[in-house]
Amino acid sequence: MATTARQSEAQAQFQFTKQPYVEDVGPRKIQSIKFSMMSGPEIMKASEVQVYDSGFYDQNIKPKKNALLDSRMGPAGSKMGIICETCHGDFANCPGHYGYLHLCLLVFNVGYFNAILNILKCICKSCARILLSEKERVSYLKKMRNPKAEALQKTATAKAILKSCKPKTCSRCGYINGTVMGIIHDRSKKLTDDTDKECKAALSGTRIQILNPDRVLGLFKRILDQDCELLYLSDRPEKLIITDILVPPIAIRPSSFVDGGRSNEDDITSKLNTIIQTNASLRQDLDGKKVIGNYSKLRLHNILKSEVRGVPLSMMQSSKPLRGFVQRLKGKQGRFFGNLCGKRVEYTARTVISPDPNLKITEVGIPILIAQILTYPELVSQHNIEKLRKCVVNGAYKYPGAKYIISAGSVWILNRRRKSDAYGLKFGDIVERHLEDGDVVLFNRQPSLHRMSIMCHRAKIMPWRTLRFNESVCNPYNADFDGDEMNMHVPQTEEALTEALMLMGVQNNLCTPKNGEILVASTQDFLTSSFLITRRDTFYDRASFALMCTYMGDAIESVDLPAPALIKPVELWTGKQLFSVLVRPRAQMRVYVNLTVTEKSYKQGKETLCPNEGFVYFQNSELICGQVGKATLVELVFYNICWHVIYYK
Repeated sequence: MATTARQSEAQAQFQFTKQPYVEDVGPRKIQSIKFSMMSGPEIMKASEVQVYDSGFYDQNIKPKKNALLDSRMGPAGSKMGIICETCHGDFANCPGHYGYLHLCLLVFNVGYFNAILNILKCICKSCARILLSEKERVSYLKKMRNPKAEALQKTATAKAILKSCKPKTCSRCGYINGTVMGIIHDRSKKLTDDTDKECKAALSGTRIQILNPDRVLGLFKRILDQDCELLYLSDRPEKLIITDILVPPIAIRPSSFVDGGRSNEDDITSKLNTIIQTNASLRQDLDGKKVIGNYSKLRLHNILKSEVRGVPLSMMQSSKPLRGFVQRLKGKQGRFFGNLCGKRVEYTARTVISPDPNLKITEVGIPILIAQILTYPELVSQHNIEKLRKCVVNGAYKYPGAKYIISAGSVWILNRRRKSDAYGLKFGDIVERHLEDGDVVLFNRQPSLHRMSIMCHRAKIMPWRTLRFNESVCNPYNADFDGDEMNMHVPQTEEALTEALMLMGVQNNLCTPKNGEILVASTQDFLTSSFLITRRDTFYDRASFALMCTYMGDAIESVDLPAPALIKPVELWTGKQLFSVLVRPRAQMRVYVNLTVTEKSYKQGKETLCPNEGFVYFQNSELICGQVGKATLVELVFYNICWHVIYYK
């Protein structure tokens, strides 16, 4: 009995299922991603069905088997009530499955046609070896296998190999290689009999050879792996020749049904059906493979990109523009601009921008009207419950107020009973309050061309109707104030708020990652005031000098006043001393700036005795001479040093 009990207990602990056992190895870090082309066997392995039958529906108005609307690739539409035979999902839940179409004749990959030409220029057309001497081959192979070589260096080496492989006799088999040219013309046109005989007679004495896809595939299969390294190929070159077409799922090319039960098929489905019909005609008449081969390549190109330049009218079926894959991706209505970059989001604002030099570089001025519309969900605690009660009492139309209360999963809209709702707040409730000073927002100007086109700022609620920010931050946004508009987004979670502050804050993105250049730098009034303050005849009394020093900080840190430059008849301090205090407020700070900069007004050979004060000289963080201008503040000299000092502090 004891043995039986132990056996039943073991069976209860280990449940035997038909599912394969997968060991839980935990999260892993992705080190690299490699993009490559799919070969014919890989396409077959990723597909659920082979497509070879033309047409769409049978006599019972059901999708035909092994056709483009085969239900194993997904349901054709929502109105037909068809279930996917692969995942058993309906039109709304089935993600779609791939099929494949085997071509009777090989076709060049249109997207890699230039790469195919370059490979053919570098290899022998007889033995498929690279057209380099053994000495050159060993030298270039050593450069390609150098572990310290970067991608740009390998690309430059590949270009040098292409120039070295000029038309010449192969050193291994002695075959004479001519010039490889990619000529595209309408070979389906028929000439007159007399003209055709003259052309054949003229070409019969030449040594022109046509490199069709079949011959090129045979050459590519014989290329050695070491030669692929020399050609800087990350994959085998025979994948550049198309043997099978990956038929996309029905989910991305659905059928649209009109009144009467008739269906309009997608452009890609129509083009694929044309290729299937051409493929079927090839099986019956292989004598016309050259003409139909060009025809098939054009149809494949039309699937990828319908706008084909230089296509003869004899090979076009209709003048109606068709939407290929490229047309679905590019443009304002494409996937990238229309659905990804231009997607509609909530908690955002957009209006005209204007400058405000009184704001910090980390602040953005937000109109009260916008602050009343946008909200932030703040959790009620003992530290903010009184503030949130006042917001609830004010309601949605009085600033600072609130719009909703979320309590126990229920949303309460604030209408008339606001006082009772305010005193009924409990710890753990969420109040959708108006924006207030210090809230974290994201600021963006389109087009977003680089990382710093969107950065994080602190909100500063102000009157009027424009978004305002310090003009020193114009450079990262490439903004000016001639009517530009910018977008503002409000993060809604603590995690998003923290990520925005740490990764996208203005104070953490002063330098561009491209070359380390300072982007957030002084401009406009800041340059003018710095230039005027550091003039020889600029003096301040003690009250004015102390007031200027308080503007530099937050009134928490102490500032050591230097000795006055003039003692009698009254104590006066110079503007240069004020700038020196800005660089090093206290004597205990280990900040020692030593640099010399020549401004635009500098006269050669004068240095510290320049009458125009164009020679700026800092010694141990003290401005000795010169008027601080654009060359000092903007052109990466003074600010680069200050940034490094602040960073390492």
